Amino acid sequence: MTTTAERAGAATSANPVVRPVALRRAYRFELVKLFSQWRMRLVLLACLLAPAVYTAVVSRQTSLPADAVYGRWMNQSGWAGSLVVLVFVGTLVLPLLTSVVAGDVFAVEDRLGTWRSLLVAVGSAPRIFWAKTLAALTVTLALLVALAVSSTVGGLLSIGSHPLPGLDGHLMVAGELARTVALAWLLAVPPTLAFFALGLLGSVALGRSPLGLLMPVVVALVLQGLQLLPVPVALRVALPTSAFLGYRGLLTSPTQLDPVWAGVAVSAAWVALATGLAYRLFTRRDFTDLGHAGAGRRLVAVGLLPLVGLVAATTLVVATATGATGSGVERPRLEAALATSFSSLYVLQTDELNRPPVTTAQLQTTARCDKGGERVDDTGPGSDWRCVVTWTLPGSTATGTAIYQLDVTADGRFVADGDGPQEVNGYFMVRVPTGDAPNPLWQFDGFVDLLHPAERGPS
Repeated sequence: MTTTAERAGAATSANPVVRPVALRRAYRFELVKLFSQWRMRLVLLACLLAPAVYTAVVSRQTSLPADAVYGRWMNQSGWAGSLVVLVFVGTLVLPLLTSVVAGDVFAVEDRLGTWRSLLVAVGSAPRIFWAKTLAALTVTLALLVALAVSSTVGGLLSIGSHPLPGLDGHLMVAGELARTVALAWLLAVPPTLAFFALGLLGSVALGRSPLGLLMPVVVALVLQGLQLLPVPVALRVALPTSAFLGYRGLLTSPTQLDPVWAGVAVSAAWVALATGLAYRLFTRRDFTDLGHAGAGRRLVAVGLLPLVGLVAATTLVVATATGATGSGVERPRLEAALATSFSSLYVLQTDELNRPPVTTAQLQTTARCDKGGERVDDTGPGSDWRCVVTWTLPGSTATGTAIYQLDVTADGRFVADGDGPQEVNGYFMVRVPTGDAPNPLWQFDGFVDLLHPAERGPS
């Protein structure tokens, strides 16, 4: 027995067991590698400075980005600038950042030919995968936080923390605005992680090919193009790009949380599937093949087809759970949203003009809308909606009316453009005791919850 033990000990000392490096050490190593790249430092600097400069400069201009939600309010409240930047970055910037970080975190080793050295140093392919994934995730979240803080600070320093109307017209003060803006940026995390996972998949599957780096951007552009079309609302909600718009439900009172939870659930499904596919491809790779150029043709079968299947499955789930059909833009929903917004903004205008106070319930506001005349169905997005709003003041038998031309987009946002009478919504300024002030009823943004059943206006 002694001889056998001595031989075993000799064999062990001659061929020592190699233990994999701890995950935290590998993670720290990958994090240092990422932040040591000059381009990553440049991107972080841009995220820290560009939004602040944009909000500070644009909010001082006479020409404002009125095509963006809250764009026309940038010179009235510093919080508006942060919400405008959020809309912009959710369209393309965040997918682009995930391409720069996650889309290159694995491919860089292919370009440099350092996989075998890294495997020898770490001793475990799964640990390499998770170390790189966590390091890239840390950098991505840091860039997102930089965008949020920069845009908010820039707007507040330039304009100040002034009240801002919600998408249903109710007035939001500083405390509510701070919570809402913070939650809005927090809700950008799930869809960002969905594109981050796509970046991992492209980086693992396509190796040194530049197509892997561009995968999140290409998918984002395709999905954005699809979002512009009047596709069924269930399909629209099943896309991760729609999750970037879920925060709009927080800007109403009461909050409309159906789009929020749907966006979080869809994004989580994309994260789980894309990350799982990337992990499977990575751990099954033959690292001894020095000429490896990525999965290439296999990406369609092992990557894109499962994602298409996920879209089909989530579309079916959304349609079954919500009963949503068609585009979701229907006359009853639009009339209810317009009447609610008008009531709240009318109260705001009344306060500005120092008229006798009135509540939204006392106004008994209703709206009647028509799309494109009698021969066109009153459904779907378009710029040919015409609405007549009616209300009654307390103690009066006369009924007031106001006309609006509405431009309704496929994602449920509408812009109401006042068309008279002039003293109500026909001019962009109103005379207040301190001078001229923006007329809140002249032009305003609204939001139709495409998943929520239509309700009557305020009563």
